[in-house]
Amino acid sequence: MTVKTTVSSKDIDEAYLQLKDIVKETPLQKDHYLSQKYDCKVYLKREDLQWVRSFKLRGAYNAIIALDEADRQNGITCASAGNHAQGVAYTASKLNLNAVIFMPVTTPLQKINQVKFFGGDKTEVVLTGDTFDDCLKEALVYTEENKMNFIDPFNNIYTIAGQGTLAKEILEQSKDNDIQFDYLFAAIGGGGLISGVGTYFKTHSPETSIIGVEPAGAASMYTSVVLENQLVTLPDIDKFVDGASVARVGQITFDISKDIVDDYIQVHEGAVCSTILDMYSKQAIIAEPAGALSVAALDQYQAEIKGKTVVCVVSGGNNDINRMKEIEERSLLFEEMKHYFILNFPQRPGALREFVNEVLGPKDDITKFEYLKKSSQNTGTVIIGIQLNNHKDLGHLKANVDEFDKSNIYINENKMLYSLLI
Repeated sequence: MTVKTTVSSKDIDEAYLQLKDIVKETPLQKDHYLSQKYDCKVYLKREDLQWVRSFKLRGAYNAIIALDEADRQNGITCASAGNHAQGVAYTASKLNLNAVIFMPVTTPLQKINQVKFFGGDKTEVVLTGDTFDDCLKEALVYTEENKMNFIDPFNNIYTIAGQGTLAKEILEQSKDNDIQFDYLFAAIGGGGLISGVGTYFKTHSPETSIIGVEPAGAASMYTSVVLENQLVTLPDIDKFVDGASVARVGQITFDISKDIVDDYIQVHEGAVCSTILDMYSKQAIIAEPAGALSVAALDQYQAEIKGKTVVCVVSGGNNDINRMKEIEERSLLFEEMKHYFILNFPQRPGALREFVNEVLGPKDDITKFEYLKKSSQNTGTVIIGIQLNNHKDLGHLKANVDEFDKSNIYINENKMLYSLLI
């Protein structure tokens, strides 16, 4: 028997029929703010409004329903940073199946609680490992030992076909207004979304360029396809964009992506944070880091998309409110608006006023002031955080700080110091 290892548009059409009464048909919305900002027509596919607030329900349900009944009753397992887990939990509850779901210990609490909510008493959550790849190893061992069925979040043809139904919806919705897309931007984690969506577009809208977007700290598909031309495992990744931080993509998604993705973009995690804040304040959209990736990529494609018609997949909205402080901090650092220094501060009255008057601009602000120790009766070592009114003033700020204390240390350029002190 030949094992099928690729996905066709027909497979996606069949998945669509399986899912049409299960998943929500999410809106395809023209975004006026982004359209004006980039001088083009930008549409958002709002998978953040899906029942489980991400597209992952599509692939999870399609992969589980593809199992025969006897296998399903043995129970299902999965490994996930959160969104696939919610899709599996939702499906397990709907089909009355037992599920054991493995998630990294670093998973935002909001996602963990949502998995428990959707799965109810049919779902057990196991937190293990620091990354998706770590918890995947544990999940596979458990699955084998307990003779259950592992539902892969991306390296599974049924998962990929389920994710591809999103593309069918986009094209069906666009027919109403006779919209033809020049570009489609979608996030890449393990590659399931881009493989499914790209496959369907290449068949039914071949003139649309497919742009895959990864976090700069976890660009495993770009590294595999473009740099190495073979499947590789990244030795270290930035886990911040948790829904797309994967050290190794799937063999199936690798094979599909290298044929259907027209370009790859890597977006700095700080730029993702700025986009999250922008989407919230300008568009009232609560996007998680992976969900904001596609929109964040538009900055790098500004020249190419001018005057064109673009669709961005907002892949998820499971953002933990407790992360917003970190998101704001990362954004300010990326925008070069927030800066930290260690300096020797005079221990005398009026020293702080002197610093404010002589070092800061009239609209700059001190956001952190903390003594590390007193070196002597005359000086004390201080960590000071400064938020600029304009990032162009950084050179002037550094010059003023140097004049105040020539031995100062600029923490922003020292990742080790930053992680230890801020």
